[in-house]
Amino acid sequence: MRIDSWIWSVRLTKTRSLAATACRGGHVRVNGERVKAAHGVRPGDEVRLFHAGRERIVIVKRLVHKRVGAAVAAECFVDNSPPPPPREELLAVATRDRGAGRPTKRDRRDMERLRGR
Repeated sequence: MRIDSWIWSVRLTKTRSLAATACRGGHVRVNGERVKAAHGVRPGDEVRLFHAGRERIVIVKRLVHKRVGAAVAAECFVDNSPPPPPREELLAVATRDRGAGRPTKRDRRDMERLRGR
């Protein structure tokens, strides 16, 4: 079975084209090797996917040829991924009080400094 099709069918990516793009970009590794979208995958293979800012490490348990529900997809692989970072580590977003009006030049500069620009 093709790796891009399997990644999509077990819901690691939202669309098959995103899975194929990840393969083309070198973000998918099977058993430590970068692979193309048409590379075959078998039960027992280790798949590493860097997608949406985090790395997913899964071991293939079962092949599915169609996109399946989340409960069935969870049975098709063993997830060895590190836990996602806590939400507190995300950058603070500059917010203004409702009705405060248009930001002044000083406010705008402060917001840009907070965003790191």
